[in-house]
Amino acid sequence: KITLYRLASQSRIINALINAAKNGKEVTVVIELQARFDEANNIRWTQELKQEGVEVIFGVRGLKVHSKVLLISRKEGGKIRDYAAIGTGNLNESTARIYTDYHLFTCDKRISRDLNMLFEFFDSNYLQQNYEHLVVSPHFTRKKFYALIDREIEHAKNGRPAAIRMKLNALADIGIIDKLYEASQSGVRIQLIVRGICSLIPGREGLSEHIEVISVVDRFLEHMRLYYFENNGDPSVLMGSADLMTRNIDHRVEVLVPVYDTDIQQELLEHFDIYWRDNVKARLLDPESQNSYRPSSDE
Repeated sequence: KITLYRLASQSRIINALINAAKNGKEVTVVIELQARFDEANNIRWTQELKQEGVEVIFGVRGLKVHSKVLLISRKEGGKIRDYAAIGTGNLNESTARIYTDYHLFTCDKRISRDLNMLFEFFDSNYLQQNYEHLVVSPHFTRKKFYALIDREIEHAKNGRPAAIRMKLNALADIGIIDKLYEASQSGVRIQLIVRGICSLIPGREGLSEHIEVISVVDRFLEHMRLYYFENNGDPSVLMGSADLMTRNIDHRVEVLVPVYDTDIQQELLEHFDIYWRDNVKARLLDPESQNSYRPSSDE
């Protein structure tokens, strides 16, 4: 079971799915026909998949399916074992060469159980699922982010460690921005790496003096979405397909997955720190929108 948004013109993913179907595997593909610039391509792949006996679901009416998820169920030792992959990038060989993305590949039953429920939702849209671990738009992402930010605010007010770090493509949702302003005013330290659109104004006294924002645009398209909440030393870490724009939160099917493994959490945080220290391609967003490059150490 897989969701597909953008595909390469010669897709090995499609070939693998068709080969699986020809070899007697049950294959379900949720394909978004309204993927901008790729509509004709996706229609062509849809026709080919259906001809080969693959079950094709055409997204969800009124919502774009932008999530990047895969679920493989195998019989091993007489039992069914699920393998889940949830990521920030499309399964597209062309863009994979020039985008930077994350994918979490896991056998954690907590994740695969929720992912099975997500595919049930795709099959029967009238059934709203209650996920225990995945954060799924359009029903749950806004509430989850408000709750995570409120928790950091509570920690800061009580003198406990509180911080928020985010790496994303765009930050434009007014509700989330207002929450981040509230967190800043409560003393939460906030670091944001926003590649593109950023409607938040950092560094303004009385509003956002505890918020710093940089933008990094380098050789590869910075496409990861990573969300880190300090939580008094017991961090919550999320990664997935959703930027913090109203369309992603309220009008698309997006999936964020919690990262529970502490080693992976640390690796992701180290990546963030490397980006944050960049002094070659990083622009500093400021209240005056000068967006100057961060000076290098030898200047």
